[in-house]
Amino acid sequence: MSKPLILVSNDDGITSRGIRVLVDIMKELGEVLVVAPDSPQSGMGHAITIGNTLRLYEEDIFKDVIAFKSSGTPADCVKLAKHYVLKDRKPDLVVSGINHGSNTSISVLYSGTMSAAIEGAIEGFPSIGFSLCDYSSNADFSHTEEYVYKIAQQVLENGIPKGVALNVNFPPKRNEAMKGIKICRQARAKWQEDFEERYDPNGRKYFWLAGNFVNFDKGEDNDEWAIANNYASIVPCQYDLTAHHAISQINNDWDWEKMKD
Repeated sequence: MSKPLILVSNDDGITSRGIRVLVDIMKELGEVLVVAPDSPQSGMGHAITIGNTLRLYEEDIFKDVIAFKSSGTPADCVKLAKHYVLKDRKPDLVVSGINHGSNTSISVLYSGTMSAAIEGAIEGFPSIGFSLCDYSSNADFSHTEEYVYKIAQQVLENGIPKGVALNVNFPPKRNEAMKGIKICRQARAKWQEDFEERYDPNGRKYFWLAGNFVNFDKGEDNDEWAIANNYASIVPCQYDLTAHHAISQINNDWDWEKMKD
């Protein structure tokens, strides 16, 4: 039997340590193709390149793995892989990461890592975004490797529902071994931003985004709780953002007669 085809992307760029770790793990599971940004794209969310050029160059960076770097966003990379690089072939799995930094809770909306995974799900491919809650460029991924392999293996063997991408976050390496995996919901938390007003050497004003992450969620079934308690978290995510529970409320509570005036 032929090996499964695994598409690898990320948002930290094709030279990041995290993608190297992910490629090495995926090589144990199947045939690997890499299409990743040529530079860091953190916080890009699901942006795509419109009205500007997209560059794509083959890169000899991973041993025995065909790889391309793109000037585009993570979502662009998955689109380019599907429509140009792979053409008539379809990946059996799309994986993104391993990200240097957390993508728990509300961060999933801003995440370039998860945008590649969500783009894979939009195209109908089983997809996973992997993140390590350690922002260091030299982060230690060793405690995640066995789990990354097993999670990807489970998806290849058992699948996930159509239109769903898994958001997987790992705690940073600690003195004690990681306790295991929790299937979670997204925590109710947000960034409380502050824009610092600064001046460049020419005296021109600019702003620098700062702020703190605030967790309002006291539950023990969410991704923030899992990471804080030394578990890996898996949150199944979907691109359908419809608030289904609000449809009936709006239909019932709004004064539709006034809408006719």
